[in-house]
Amino acid sequence: MDKGELMKLSTALRLKTSPRVAFVGAGGKTSGMFILGRELLETSPSPASVMVSTTTHLGLFQAANADCHIVIKDGHDLASLRDNFPNGLVMVTGEPAKSEKFRITGIPPEEMLALADIHHIPLLIEADGARMLPLKAPADYEPVIPSFVDTVVVLAGLSGIGKPLSNEWVHRPDKFAELSGLALGEKITPRALQDVLLHPLGGMKNIPSHSHRVVFLNQAEGDELQSTAYKMTPALLEKYHAVVIGSIFQPTEVGINNKGEGDLCSTSIHESYLDKKKDIFSVHESIAGVVLAGGEAHRFGQPKQLLVWQGQPLVRRAAVTALEAGLSPVIVVTGAVDEPIREALQGLNVQIVHNPNWKEGQSTSVKAGISVLPEHIGGVVFLLADQPRVTSNLIRALVEKHAWSLSPLVAPQVDGQRATPVLFDREVFPELKKLSGDQGGRALFARYEVAWIPWQDVGLTLDIDTPEDFRRLLEEDSG
Repeated sequence: MDKGELMKLSTALRLKTSPRVAFVGAGGKTSGMFILGRELLETSPSPASVMVSTTTHLGLFQAANADCHIVIKDGHDLASLRDNFPNGLVMVTGEPAKSEKFRITGIPPEEMLALADIHHIPLLIEADGARMLPLKAPADYEPVIPSFVDTVVVLAGLSGIGKPLSNEWVHRPDKFAELSGLALGEKITPRALQDVLLHPLGGMKNIPSHSHRVVFLNQAEGDELQSTAYKMTPALLEKYHAVVIGSIFQPTEVGINNKGEGDLCSTSIHESYLDKKKDIFSVHESIAGVVLAGGEAHRFGQPKQLLVWQGQPLVRRAAVTALEAGLSPVIVVTGAVDEPIREALQGLNVQIVHNPNWKEGQSTSVKAGISVLPEHIGGVVFLLADQPRVTSNLIRALVEKHAWSLSPLVAPQVDGQRATPVLFDREVFPELKKLSGDQGGRALFARYEVAWIPWQDVGLTLDIDTPEDFRRLLEEDSG
């Protein structure tokens, strides 16, 4: 991502082709849904369509944000839509609710899925209500998230932090109090919001087990709220796959052609307004650490992984550094040497994977590490046991840079030269799996954008290839 370029919401959410996305929570979910729809239209081959609907209710005024609003009254209307789905951002709903004429119902979820599948289009669903307040707790009957949804976005408006727990700021404050432990009227704390988002009857409620789970901490205007959101992230990542920090706003009405009443409708040409309506500041995901410790160190004459420096075997030091930096999970790939490395790692929260194909080169250890990563991991940092000058501060800098950019590769530079370790985004995992021989991840630098971090420690470039290198390392410490 170029400097100054705003991250797209679709990028932050890691969406698949023709995604099925449900939005729940409060503090901007309807705006987020329509902004995402516009982005998907912009990035799809023209002509393109995106369907928006609801499993509960939408305000009738929200139809103004679509290119057209199609009201399904009977099976004939559905059949017409199966045969001919209009281009653009299309809101498909049932008729206005009988009790509230300004609120519109959805259509059965199975009909939504059938339309989306027939026409191979994205489906965006609002799955609960919040009365346009920044925070909420779900009622017993919500959210209504269909089982086929592959991404669930749980929104929370940070403008509610520091405000009293009341109807003015929270939809269903009684329920929010029950889930958070706050009393009505107390100020809403970041910890209270965090507890509600993590509660199985709060933010986690009714999310299908296979879905990609994302918390969007919205309304993060200003350094103070962004810092607050950042501090909430580690706890939220224990149950969510990603935490997005940003600020999205209600789109303004633009040139629209709404026919409704079950008629297919033509679309209008919209000027792009997305960048003016949202800011995605950062995307936080779990980043794994893989320590490559599979070589035999033929040139060195003994296993380098077990050399003791500053009271620790080098392989243990690399694993400890990864853990201190917050990488999770941390995986150590062994090869020529296995059992002694396992003994050196005793007591550490690491996963050890033996690579029986280590003789075929470093690529086999890279692939062995990648193969055991969790499905929703955001990226991986590869570390080498024979580079002891790598620090947890450097790894944290790589992870932070990745959160701002989601760049395919993030790497340090020392005096203008590429150094290691390197963070590889999940986007490039398929390429890493294609490596062969003694080829490492450096082969990807010519094919992908790299986010560079200038680093001043020249010791970072030290590789222990010979006994002389190791003696020099020991002499530097003693000197």
